[in-house]
Amino acid sequence: MREIELSLNQTQKIRLKRALEKLESLSSKANYNSNASVSISDSIPVNHEDGVLKGHGTLDLNGELVATLCGVVERVNKLVYVRALRARYKPEVGDIVVGRVSEVAQKRWRLDIHYSQDAVLMLSSMNLPDGIQRRRTALDELNMRSIFEENDVICAEVRGIQHDGLHLQARSQKYGKLERGQLLTVPPYLVRRRKQHFHHLEQYGVDLILGCNGFIWVGEHVEAKDDMVEDQVSKPEQQNIKSNKNSISLEEQEQTYTPIETRQSICRIANAVRVLSILGFNINIEVIMDTMNLSSSLNLDIHEMLGSEFCVLVAEGEAERRSLTKKKG
Repeated sequence: MREIELSLNQTQKIRLKRALEKLESLSSKANYNSNASVSISDSIPVNHEDGVLKGHGTLDLNGELVATLCGVVERVNKLVYVRALRARYKPEVGDIVVGRVSEVAQKRWRLDIHYSQDAVLMLSSMNLPDGIQRRRTALDELNMRSIFEENDVICAEVRGIQHDGLHLQARSQKYGKLERGQLLTVPPYLVRRRKQHFHHLEQYGVDLILGCNGFIWVGEHVEAKDDMVEDQVSKPEQQNIKSNKNSISLEEQEQTYTPIETRQSICRIANAVRVLSILGFNINIEVIMDTMNLSSSLNLDIHEMLGSEFCVLVAEGEAERRSLTKKKG
């Protein structure tokens, strides 16, 4: 059983253990013929007559395929490999990632994306503020901090791995700077690659971005703007805007504030993600909404979602849901 850092009483420990054992038994039955969890030196059942290709984390020992890593057995056509669970993020082309700017360098930004090295976002790999497709000039390079600066949170897409590192691109309106929200960090293996990683929860006015690198963004919904009709703001104008921030009236400042209802929804969704991360469950939009709805049905305050009792209830509810799903199937 995965060790959980929760202050559980004896009853809660027994309930949680039963729920996790039930989930483990359901998972092992479902993965009997496909994926299975293995430890070091465990045998991996394969049919050698099919011409199996040995991949990462496997070893041919005395005619038997054994695992050299702790993880999950993955099969792609004839390729068999072991995907390590507790490992750093391994990027693939097309992955949606969320990162934080660590450095503004020459014609590029460096981002921390929970990878073994910082990712690179080139100035030429993103749309300019004026939206015009043109060659980048020295003036654009001087104005890079007006686009992104240190500690800004950015959403981008993995472009590929080149000689100087991992490269990203942000040439779409759905990519760019993220504001007015929370950045959560979970183990990358809890976020599976899916067709959709951007989710707009209309009833709450919240945007949810599930980064493949384990960085999850929960923030106020922002309508995509058409950059083609916006004029580029020059550097002197930006300096004047920054200097006049303190002179903005209180009424104008209140209009830019995030409503309290939206803030509460952001915190509730963020706590649902934290609970799922503590329990080690795969994180997707369906499970997050089920966890959030459970907290609302129990009339729990936002901070009470991180309590021991709610975590046990989430584990029991997930075990019951998977059991019913299996019976229907």
